[in-house]
Amino acid sequence: MTSRVAPVPQDIADLSFEDALKKLEEIVEQLEGGNVPLERSIEMYTRGDALRKHCEGLLKSAEAKVEKIVVKDGGAAGTEPLDVD
Repeated sequence: MTSRVAPVPQDIADLSFEDALKKLEEIVEQLEGGNVPLERSIEMYTRGDALRKHCEGLLKSAEAKVEKIVVKDGGAAGTEPLDVD
């Protein structure tokens, strides 16, 4: 059985980490308030999950870039190309 991951919607994929995190925090706040109808809660949860995945992907990419920094003589000497595969 193969698990398929839904692609991140383009409007989310275009967001910076900070903007996506802010939107995710807003969704969490609204859902925790408990004043959202069930159908809307499901929509918000789905969008929140996509925002979470986007943030996670951006963090992993940043982490990979940091790990690629080449340290020479105690200081950063440059970077190597990032292999994102």
